[in-house]
Amino acid sequence: PMARGDSALDGVAFPEAWPWTSADLSREDESDDGIFYSSPRIVTHIDDGAIASLRAWYAEHLPLQGGAILDICSSWISHYPEGLAASRVAGLGMNRAELERNAQLTEFVVRDLNRDPTLPYKDAAFDAITNAVSVDYLNKPLEVFRELRRIARPGALVVMSFSNRMFFHKAIRRWVASTEHQRL
Repeated sequence: PMARGDSALDGVAFPEAWPWTSADLSREDESDDGIFYSSPRIVTHIDDGAIASLRAWYAEHLPLQGGAILDICSSWISHYPEGLAASRVAGLGMNRAELERNAQLTEFVVRDLNRDPTLPYKDAAFDAITNAVSVDYLNKPLEVFRELRRIARPGALVVMSFSNRMFFHKAIRRWVASTEHQRL
């Protein structure tokens, strides 16, 4: 694990131009995500050990008292630790019924980021932004990450967690074809 304040991106050389093509960001199933996600899925997408690890990591790194947290691609569970007392916990996801069931959210927005990658929040609105096991479904990741940068306060924690489980037909081709190491 990294020490608080360390950046996983220190020393990383980024390409001057966006390296991914539209084919990389395409999916086997390009049908409307609103249809696919219309039925609530009240299931966990990672196993109990992964949930416990993620929850412990969040407990150590998220602003637990006060502060504003956003969970993008949110669902019925955010995996945040019990006792989270942030002043604002916003969720943005695809299914209203799932979001309504998420007891840790103080507010939510239903939005398909693959149709509209803008985030309906003011600049510098959040102290932390999380995405649990869903970054592989974003077909406009550059636009979404630009938005995350816009709404993150200076020094905010922005964290993506992922696993090797996925709906293969809805994940972007680049993700499906990559090794676990390449996904880092």
